Amino acid sequence: MKVQQHDGSIIEIEKSAPEALEVLNHSTSHLLAQAVKQLYPFAKFGFGPAIENGFYYDIDFGDKVLVEEDLPIIEKKMKELASKDLKIVRNVVNKQEALELFKDNPYKLELISEINEDITIFSQGEFVDLCRGPHLMSTALIKHFKLLSLAGAYWRGDSNNKQLTRIYGTSWYTDEELKNYLNLIEERKKRDHRLLGKQLGLFFLSEYGPGFPFWLPNGMILRENIEKYWKEQHFKYDYSLIKTPTMLSRELWEISGHWFVYKENMYTTKIDDRDFAIKPMNCPGSILVYKNSLHSYKDLPIRMAELGHVHRHEASGALNGLFRVRAFTQDDAHIFCREDQLVEEITTLLKFFEEMYSIFDLDYYIVLSTRPEEGYIGDIKTWDKSEAILMEACQQSGREFKINPGDGAFYGPKLDFKLKDSVGRIWQCGTIQLDMNLPERFDCFYIDGDGEKKRPIMLHRACLGSIERFIGIIIEHFGGAFPTWLAPLQVNILPVNNAFHLDYAKQLFTDFKARGLRVKLDDSNDKLGYRMRSSQMRKVPFTLVLGDQERDNKTVTYRRFGVNEQITVSVEEFLKLIDNEVNNRLIYKVENK
Repeated sequence: MKVQQHDGSIIEIEKSAPEALEVLNHSTSHLLAQAVKQLYPFAKFGFGPAIENGFYYDIDFGDKVLVEEDLPIIEKKMKELASKDLKIVRNVVNKQEALELFKDNPYKLELISEINEDITIFSQGEFVDLCRGPHLMSTALIKHFKLLSLAGAYWRGDSNNKQLTRIYGTSWYTDEELKNYLNLIEERKKRDHRLLGKQLGLFFLSEYGPGFPFWLPNGMILRENIEKYWKEQHFKYDYSLIKTPTMLSRELWEISGHWFVYKENMYTTKIDDRDFAIKPMNCPGSILVYKNSLHSYKDLPIRMAELGHVHRHEASGALNGLFRVRAFTQDDAHIFCREDQLVEEITTLLKFFEEMYSIFDLDYYIVLSTRPEEGYIGDIKTWDKSEAILMEACQQSGREFKINPGDGAFYGPKLDFKLKDSVGRIWQCGTIQLDMNLPERFDCFYIDGDGEKKRPIMLHRACLGSIERFIGIIIEHFGGAFPTWLAPLQVNILPVNNAFHLDYAKQLFTDFKARGLRVKLDDSNDKLGYRMRSSQMRKVPFTLVLGDQERDNKTVTYRRFGVNEQITVSVEEFLKLIDNEVNNRLIYKVENK
């Protein structure tokens, strides 16, 4: 990669460089701000960072209410400015100069007040912004961009602050890249789990319980099949399943530390004059289960798993379908092991995660977060050893992994699993965390071979994360066209003419249902084409059409969802096909679902 620098501004960068798209999008956010300043001179600016595949800028428009129809006007002004080939110049100023320069912008003044070093500013034409950079050398390099949407955003993410207008956009080096990304956005909109949840009868949300999903019969079938697989995997890997109370006393949450740092997100009440809280996580309950018995070093590792229903008071503005709710089920597990067992446990966990994600056709990479620079507990030697163990396990897994320095929890390093879905989005789901804090707080121990008490190492582990959120992810990942083993309705039977083919259709319906298949008989009087389209709208994996030939030869003609071809086979062949897909949890991939 060839990158030249002048006064801190990147003046030449290969488009294939890892940071190239980020630099372009950050430069485009400044172009957006310049255009807004010319159109709305009273506007005041907050943050304008690059984000994955795009950028945004948070802007205070005062009494002006920006609407979607304003975006093309701003975009036109941006193109006009870009065509002027305005040089982007970096300058360094002292704090007093910066305060004078941005004296009319309270947001920039707040940021400047927190900086205790020389301050960099970037200018293009008459527009000047507070920024660390880097940037492209000229606005002429910004050619292929699109403003996408508007949203509200509290200044610095604090609901006590003023709500600003956030303008989202995306910028690319070629027109083809821009068009491809805009097409991808449209595809993502079609896969919106909130729309598909309604269309497929999976779940709904009500104002009577914001953030508390209602599961419909089809959604429960989907959910139960995921949980069934989850349980099978845990039995396979020698976990014991437990269930801990939903509500526990304040004293427990004080020992764990949650009462002091998480109370604002907990639902609390009083029972018999004692403070209680609905659990926001399952860990303290699992520790009580561990402490319920005396353990020898020979008993370890002890692996406990729980589908625990937890509640967290999320801000109403943050709620988002199944992705951000106030009540959800965590697929938690807690492992108590000896230090000499740690490498094997981590290695086994990575194998467990690989199997769990592959069954849903989800690619992923791993992020190792290491010791924070300050505020951590435990000695550095223990941290270094723990991080080395996690690093070794990642290397042995063969999976791509990255290191995120200093982002570990205060009580130990962690691995985060970033899932990539079929339309390129990255989701944080699984995590493995080494905990040096809670075993100490709760005085957990086991009796070692020398008869002495020893502190176990505790591993927190979630694979799917929140069941609700994971279902939202796979709804969008599959576009609602679930594999046969997950599909709420697996087979839809369509007799061509009820007068001649209904009896055969009823016979197959009864036989299929007896085999445990989820099957429907559509014997309505609607035309066959309409019933076929309806079946495709419901994204049923197999739609069977039964006419004279099928009735007389004891065959079925099936059509897979997303495939135009119709195939005729014997009933036995069809059952063998569908049993194979269900029993082995196979995924039949179809393009353009």
